[in-house]
Amino acid sequence: MFIIANFINAIAYILDFALTIYMYILIARAILSWVNPDPYNPIVSFLYRSTEPVLQRVRRVLPNTGGLDLSPLLVILAIFFLQKFMVASLFELVNRIKFGFGG
Repeated sequence: MFIIANFINAIAYILDFALTIYMYILIARAILSWVNPDPYNPIVSFLYRSTEPVLQRVRRVLPNTGGLDLSPLLVILAIFFLQKFMVASLFELVNRIKFGFGG
């Protein structure tokens, strides 16, 4: 059983790391939206390509708020939720498998 627990533990760490990195990418994208960056800059291009698919889906659901784009904020809140719920639940599952903690 310890192999399954270690596998789930590794998945939880990788998921937590990936969500944190994506959150920082979203924050960088939001900060760049306050200025007029060069769209041909490779870093700017990467930030737009990596965040636009997710942000576009959220924008379709949100009502029009004028010039205020709340989609990065909602995606960051979703990342926090996933980290606090899913990742924490995976770590708890690992503890229950390894140490047999009940209820």
